Amino acid sequence: MRLTPYDEMHAADGSVRANYRRYGEWLARQPAERLAQKRAEADALFHRVGITFAVYGQEEGAERLIPFDIVPRVLPRTDWQRLQDGLTQRVRALNAFIHDVYHEQNILAAGVVPATDVLCNSQYRPEMQGVDVPGGIYAHIAGIDIVRDEAGEFRVLEDNLRVPSGVSYMLENRKMMMRLFPELFSAHRIAPVDHYPEVLLVNLRSVAPTGVSDPTVVLLTAGAHNSAYFEHAFLAQQMGIELVEGQDLFVRDETVYMRTTRGPRRIDVIYRRIDDDFLDPLAFRPDSLLGVPGLLTACRAGRVTVANAVGTGIADDKSIYPYVPEMIRFYLGESPIIDNVPTWTLRNPEHLAHVLAHLPDLVVKEVHGAGGYGMLIGPAATRVEIEAFRARIVANPERYIAQPTLALSTCPTFAARGLAPRHIDLRPFVLSGRDVTIVPGGLTRVALREGSLVVNSSQGGGTKDTWVLEGEC
Repeated sequence: MRLTPYDEMHAADGSVRANYRRYGEWLARQPAERLAQKRAEADALFHRVGITFAVYGQEEGAERLIPFDIVPRVLPRTDWQRLQDGLTQRVRALNAFIHDVYHEQNILAAGVVPATDVLCNSQYRPEMQGVDVPGGIYAHIAGIDIVRDEAGEFRVLEDNLRVPSGVSYMLENRKMMMRLFPELFSAHRIAPVDHYPEVLLVNLRSVAPTGVSDPTVVLLTAGAHNSAYFEHAFLAQQMGIELVEGQDLFVRDETVYMRTTRGPRRIDVIYRRIDDDFLDPLAFRPDSLLGVPGLLTACRAGRVTVANAVGTGIADDKSIYPYVPEMIRFYLGESPIIDNVPTWTLRNPEHLAHVLAHLPDLVVKEVHGAGGYGMLIGPAATRVEIEAFRARIVANPERYIAQPTLALSTCPTFAARGLAPRHIDLRPFVLSGRDVTIVPGGLTRVALREGSLVVNSSQGGGTKDTWVLEGEC
């Protein structure tokens, strides 16, 4: 049975929803020529600013502009409040889980999460066992992917806790909309997002090592060839901190220093945008030229805070995702405010049998996959593709999870022939420091190809500005 997706702008009877009513009236008055001109202006401005991302697996050094759609996604205050409550709850539970995994392991002893799924997971870092981190916070920055099902209910699609990206596009999208359509911001009470870098810096400073009253924070990047380098440079500039590479730092006496023209300067907090494997060649991959030798030793000694903490990826893994609702119950004694998407774990023989029998109807993902790669969307796949994927699953079932093919909600989007519904998701960014803070909105990603459910930029997706209305609609 083909499900009808939830239309963010229009109700079932075709009327415009209350949160879009004022925008819909404005849009109806706009000449097509003006909108086309504004779309071209947006593309030119993004090119000029250099808001691009690198494309892996294609020609070396290829960069693309992430397509930007000028129709915003508009959320009423009531929807945002539910999202904010649910995301805060979820990230609190995830941080409690990571702390528990690297300390008492109560949740494993209770059998809520199978021990083998954690201790044999490639994202588990035994080097962090027994290590205390400031405030017990591991996931300082979390990007939680939210979708809306056909009933209009929000669901968590996945948790991004290692080095979540995309917040620079959230900020630039808002700047672009304000520049192109200032009259819309006079007519709507839209919650601001431009203070995100300031909030991020406050959060990072709040988790400095004990005894440090005026911490020095840096952003550690893999360099200009990284796909998210624009974002690294953008955030460092916006926060007023140094953008550094591994070669700019060194460790002496379990303390991290930055090389400067005035001599070594102690570093207290590192906002890292490098995966664990490459962070410290003495602890992880010895061939890594991106990291800082001895960084893990400094971290274990409590002389530097790494955000997100080493080992956080254990809660980012898709094989752990199905257990998050139970984590919320276990650690917080609460029912989940936002549920997961129903998920089958293919290391389970019963789940595996069900999925193999229904492959044409399901979405199958690699547990370590990202960016829309390494997945099967059954309804959009050919018979040959399905059978090839079936063989991969049978060979290594523990590498996969499966989910139903959701009818992701849609939002009007400019296509070749004018406005048309396109599927969207939402990535709000949750900051954990002394407090948990969420800037209202997030990054709305849109699948620009008709019928496509893949919103990732690497797979042809685009982005929209996300509005949270502060007053009543």
